[in-house]
Amino acid sequence: MTTTTTGPAAETELVIGGMTCASCAARIEKKLNRMDGVTATVNYATEKARVSHGGEVSVRDLIATVEKTGYTAQEPEPPEPQHDDTAAADDELRPLRERLVTAVVLAVPVVAMAMIPALQFEYWQWLSLTLAAPVVTYAGWPFHKAAFTNARHGAATMDTLISIGTAAAFGWSLWALFFGTAGTPGMTHPFELTVARGDGSGNLYLEAAAGVTAFILAGRYFEARSKRKAGAALRALLELGAKDVTVLNDGREERIPVGDLKVGMRFLVRPGEKIATDGTVVEGSSAVDASMLTGESVPVEVGVGDPVTGATVNAGGRLVVEATRVGADTQLARMAKLVEDAQNGKAAAQRLADRISGVFVPIVIALALGTLGFWLGNGSGATAAFTAAVAVLIIACPCALGLATPTALLVGTGRGAQLGILIKGPEVLESTRKVDTVVLDKTGTVTTGRMALTAVHTAEGAEETDVLRLAGALEHASEHPIARAVAEGALQKLGSLPAPEDFANVPGLGVQGIVDGHAVLVGRERLLADWAMELPEKLGRAKEEAEAAGRTAVVVAWDGEARAVLVVADAVKETSAEAITRLRALGLTPILLTGDNRAVAESVAREVGIAPEHVVAEVLPEDKVEVVKRLQREGRSVAMVGDGVNDAAALAQADLGLAMGTGTDAAIEAGDLTLVRGDLRAAADAIRLARRTLGTIRTNLFWAFAYNVAALPLAAAGLLNPMLAGAAMAFSSVFVIGNSLRLRGFRAAV
Repeated sequence: MTTTTTGPAAETELVIGGMTCASCAARIEKKLNRMDGVTATVNYATEKARVSHGGEVSVRDLIATVEKTGYTAQEPEPPEPQHDDTAAADDELRPLRERLVTAVVLAVPVVAMAMIPALQFEYWQWLSLTLAAPVVTYAGWPFHKAAFTNARHGAATMDTLISIGTAAAFGWSLWALFFGTAGTPGMTHPFELTVARGDGSGNLYLEAAAGVTAFILAGRYFEARSKRKAGAALRALLELGAKDVTVLNDGREERIPVGDLKVGMRFLVRPGEKIATDGTVVEGSSAVDASMLTGESVPVEVGVGDPVTGATVNAGGRLVVEATRVGADTQLARMAKLVEDAQNGKAAAQRLADRISGVFVPIVIALALGTLGFWLGNGSGATAAFTAAVAVLIIACPCALGLATPTALLVGTGRGAQLGILIKGPEVLESTRKVDTVVLDKTGTVTTGRMALTAVHTAEGAEETDVLRLAGALEHASEHPIARAVAEGALQKLGSLPAPEDFANVPGLGVQGIVDGHAVLVGRERLLADWAMELPEKLGRAKEEAEAAGRTAVVVAWDGEARAVLVVADAVKETSAEAITRLRALGLTPILLTGDNRAVAESVAREVGIAPEHVVAEVLPEDKVEVVKRLQREGRSVAMVGDGVNDAAALAQADLGLAMGTGTDAAIEAGDLTLVRGDLRAAADAIRLARRTLGTIRTNLFWAFAYNVAALPLAAAGLLNPMLAGAAMAFSSVFVIGNSLRLRGFRAAV
């Protein structure tokens, strides 16, 4: 259901169509919020509106309001069975791609003929008209349509400026060709860069009309392509769940789709399989790896009566589970809802050019009309008056402005990709400037996310090599994650391990068997107690110290005596401490956030240099979102670095989400920046690069407008020679591109 009622209020989600920029979303939001009892947020990226409204306002009323604003609205279609939506997304982009290809293919020769005198053959201007006409009309139609819609509702955006500028340039060129002197055979554009008044009857602006259309269309196409991925975080979350499940029906095993599972059904989970849905264990015991949902690095031992969560992995024995929640009620589905809510609730970043154009466009139009009126009233004649007015519109046409953001973004993101940093879009960059707090997930971000053998404590008379050889050999036969950590640690130090002559798993306690003629026990202290063995004082202290630091202590015994304590932990990445130092140097306050227990969290924090008061431990995925929201309510601008499914909602909620590329697809899709290397130092580099790119965009925008503003008085005075205008526009574009190319010199900190 897309509409839910809670008392007198209802929550409705609408799919919005026809938006072309962030200001469109702001306008729809403003109109909806003017309705009595309505609170709405409109997200331009996801093209959705989330509306809270009273019972007296119907969904039909909401849709009517959106339509009166000039856009379309409808309730989302019911979810369909999973399928590859790449083709559907491609179909949506095809019309825009066709317009872009048309514009580029036809505009290039138009621009070339206008700028290179050698190409200006006898009738070149008529060929330019033939090529430019489809660019301005067919390819540029989305801009003209949006400008008309905006005008009907008293608004002006970049679309308005693009439409008026290109239409004015094309319209004046038509007049000059058919009624002026521009259509004369052999006419050329002279390169006199002088300031002088003229009647403009021989001036063509076809290259400006075609070039601007092609440039802006390119930016819109790449923006639209990235927007198609807005829902990928939700799809990635739902993809984590099992697709089918083995249910037990009167003792018979039957494989069915997960969607057919009902509450109360019992299903089988074999070692290595995903648990199909939330439920309670009714038979068997095992270790369940829930790290991608909870962040807990140590697998959870479960037995009869214990709850288990869908999408977690059975790492040990055979389990029979009774389903307690299915479909939208499961924890995985609730986490998907959290991500969607966070994405919709995040304020859509207004594009700088759109914000400025809201003021700039009306001023330019008013100035053009004022110029026309002044020269008509001054008795200068209609031709000179229209020449000056059109010159005002043309010089304001955003050629360099259209390049300002895309070129900097292209170079910045390209350089980022070389350094293992993927930036999703220009909206991301504005967030990096304001960020003052960085929240770090522990497992997989600050730490490796894998259990590793970190210490070996031996009793009197026991050799470390013997401990590792016997314990490693026995653990090598087990599938338990802690056992694998011990076996891998032993293999790294010894190179090879003997094969056990006998092996048995003791559920929930450890393993036992015979290795090289020794009866070996490896596991919890309770396993030794069952064999009437006690830990010596030295080993007891080592075990207590390890557990106090939040690590896992594994006891080793053979031939009736306790011989060693092995310490297993989620190891801190070698580069994490340096990364924390770099983040502090950027003015950020690091906070460690984890689902793990406090002892583990504080131990890791000490190792990397994070203060204990900046550690938040033992939190569920919902709590991670709340922690981010609480920091935001305190006035902080929050960056979040994470890698797991449990981080996806918090990454979406944060002002800036940085996802480790070594993590899950859900986290990567929910983040704003992806760190391919999985090295936390890349987070500091990413923020530096994003800030540098944003600074470049701002510089580009300043100069793009500065050229226009400086030339506007000349245009209004009727003194703007068309070649001077063309040179100024070309130079501003060259400056913008050159300034953007400086980003190629960005280097990661050594």
